Amino acid sequence: MSDSNPYGPISRLNHWVLAAAMIGMLGFGLYLEYSGLPREAKRPLVSIHRSLGVLVLILGAWRVGWRLFRGFPRAIDTTPAWQQRAATAAHWILLMGILLMPVSGIAFTVFRGNPLSVFGWFEIPAQAEIPWIVSTASFVHTYFGYMIVAVVVLHAGAALKHHFIDRDATLRRMLFGQ
Repeated sequence: MSDSNPYGPISRLNHWVLAAAMIGMLGFGLYLEYSGLPREAKRPLVSIHRSLGVLVLILGAWRVGWRLFRGFPRAIDTTPAWQQRAATAAHWILLMGILLMPVSGIAFTVFRGNPLSVFGWFEIPAQAEIPWIVSTASFVHTYFGYMIVAVVVLHAGAALKHHFIDRDATLRRMLFGQ
């Protein structure tokens, strides 16, 4: 990719749409986990969360495919090597999370023997209950979710640090493609 326009409009749109979707879903999931709502009150919310998760997976597959196809822009020349390595690791974790979070949620649901209706538009059929898949999917969905929250906070903090402290173009090129 050219350093003069490292993030084209499609890359920027992909980034911000999936950022909003993932942050929203993580917040929604945390709300479901810690709200203290009774099980019956949670049930319709969980159904919405699952349906949105399938939509995030569809959009996320596009986002990840586009990023892999287009490659990763180079860091600003003044960025220290250790920050470049940390940013690369964070980007890979976030891209994996875009796929792993919905896949693990879907697997958790359908391999518990429950179908997954996506807003009534279509249904992912229930599968025979396979306990090791259910427990693995639950573990990934829970603990990778916490890791994603931490990496999102780190990623946003790093972008703000680049903008306000380093005063480089890192954030501006994701906002405006410059």
